[in-house]
Amino acid sequence: MTAPALLEITWTDPVTGRNGYVVIDTLVRGLASGGLRLREGCSLEEVRGLARGMTRKEAIVYDPADHYVPLGGGKGGIDIDPADPEATNVLRRFLAAVLPVVREQWNTGEDFGLRQETIEKVAAELGLPSTVEAVFATVPDAAASRAALAEAFATMVGGISLGDLVGGYGVAQACLAAAERLGKRPAEATAVVQGFGSIGGAAARYLAEAGVRVVAVADRAGLIRNDEGLDIEALLAARDGLGVIDRAALREVDTVGDRDEWLTVPCDLLVPAAMSYVIDEDDVPRINARVVIEGANMPTLPAAEAALRERGIPVVPDFLANVMTNAWWWWIVFQDIEPNAESSYAKIRAVMRRLVDTVTADANDSGRTLREAALDLAARNSEALAKRVGVTA
Repeated sequence: MTAPALLEITWTDPVTGRNGYVVIDTLVRGLASGGLRLREGCSLEEVRGLARGMTRKEAIVYDPADHYVPLGGGKGGIDIDPADPEATNVLRRFLAAVLPVVREQWNTGEDFGLRQETIEKVAAELGLPSTVEAVFATVPDAAASRAALAEAFATMVGGISLGDLVGGYGVAQACLAAAERLGKRPAEATAVVQGFGSIGGAAARYLAEAGVRVVAVADRAGLIRNDEGLDIEALLAARDGLGVIDRAALREVDTVGDRDEWLTVPCDLLVPAAMSYVIDEDDVPRINARVVIEGANMPTLPAAEAALRERGIPVVPDFLANVMTNAWWWWIVFQDIEPNAESSYAKIRAVMRRLVDTVTADANDSGRTLREAALDLAARNSEALAKRVGVTA
């Protein structure tokens, strides 16, 4: 049985009636980490599951050799479409209402439907220098950590901020590791990516850069497909702030279709990298992939994952595959890496490969799923962390 969360807040906007939520699942040294999402239909149950996932993400990357000491897990969500004209005002009122939690415990940032620059702008209006003030109080040299984080986010790689690339780079590394276990060299592998925001877009970029043929991507407007491989850099240059691609930039050889068709496109690597709950049990017979790598949080419902297992299609779980955005922030803040692309990518590549290798070996040895093996690794790390610093769970 899953333990209840430490703190759950349900807030109702006095102007629009929209609801917002904060869930603190666990605290380590009094701190929790996890982003804030804007999504029409977001619920307390969803945020509760996301916060639990953050506890696992923090734990799974624990390395006693790092200066970074993992935090607990927390998450926030507001039930509003990010494209709603009132979204920023609702965000401002929500953050004002939960400001004491942000100041003291909950270190947050961008998530689905919310850009980092937007939340930072609103936080500054409310008198917060950053959305991770609570963790800065725990580092030896807060000024140096602030400077490093600012430098890292100011670093541009191919016209995109490093902070918008590291999570997707980690997902791409998980995909490449999965392809190897299929006996596929990158140039022999194909991929389909659902979602073309910071995670999906970066994952597609680095898969293509490694030689993988990305044959389809799906955004809010539909599916874009080319079985010979899409021009990912051109698509990245043509997307807007919500990850929607301008169809005028497509080549004549590219085709378009309904956005739900991403499940049916034949591929080796299927990467849901946008919304939660997008693969249910009824979708499983339509899937033509050899492995699912969860770039989004909670994209595969439990019954669907069980059905995929029966079909022999493994699922690399979200709290492993998409952990690197969160870990990268803290490696920078705790100064385990330099605030540049070379140092960031080297650390991400090494840690992701180590995690995938460990989890895969454990799953193969025990006959468990990748999720079960990853949960066990996170639990072992949590026990080690608790012995070191204590955990409020």
